[in-house]
Amino acid sequence: MNEDLLAIGQFARLSRLSVKQLRHYAELGLLKPAYVDEQTGYRYYRHEQARDALSIGLLRSLDVPLAAIAQVLSGATGALDGVHERLEAELARRRSTLAALERVMAEGLPSVPVTVLTEPARRVLVVRETAADETDLGRATSAAVARLLAAASQAGASQAGASTGPPELVGLFPLDFGEPIAVAVALVGEGPVPGAEHDVLPGGRFARVTHVGPYDQIGLTAHALLSWCAERRHTVRGPLREVYVSDPMTTPPDRLVTHLMIPLEEA
Repeated sequence: MNEDLLAIGQFARLSRLSVKQLRHYAELGLLKPAYVDEQTGYRYYRHEQARDALSIGLLRSLDVPLAAIAQVLSGATGALDGVHERLEAELARRRSTLAALERVMAEGLPSVPVTVLTEPARRVLVVRETAADETDLGRATSAAVARLLAAASQAGASQAGASTGPPELVGLFPLDFGEPIAVAVALVGEGPVPGAEHDVLPGGRFARVTHVGPYDQIGLTAHALLSWCAERRHTVRGPLREVYVSDPMTTPPDRLVTHLMIPLEEA
């Protein structure tokens, strides 16, 4: 046996990995031993393999999945792009959660005035998206809005929405979140708009509250609306409607106005 080879215990100390980790990485084909004794099964590594071993430890400490690490070690370009995007999205969700928590700490549990009103049925054009889970709702909703507005613009906005003023957009969300989550955005109007379905938003009695602030804090106001309904023994049915009053392109996030509406059934 070559004297330059290191036993697995020695190599583990050199690479700052455990013997168990080295065995696992060998099974995955990520870091194979340079030599395995056929009689004893002992594993040996070369000094030059320490760079890869240390790189694996570094990348794992940065939450890089093993599949991406394999690509990095193979020299693939862009192997870390997806990891970076995932961490950015996770950081954004954490910031959103922190902002909502700070709002609850400052203002207490949400409580807002609720109005009961009667709404007529409306003809709409609908685009649907699928969110993987609750954390993916913002992306799915934005994607549906973008698709709907782009299609309406190509078809002629005056045909799809109101003749004056901004288009009236309504987000439609189930009350019970499974996985995945069906998301829809409706544009009040009759089209035609390629890629959008014709549908009718039912009329009836609704409980409505107004949310002022970022879209990612709408859940706080929805909590207040659902609490109001529960206290008054109203049976609620979905979908929850979000009527987007403000233009997010020209309105600061803390001033965005959104009406939340839930169809009511008497107890």
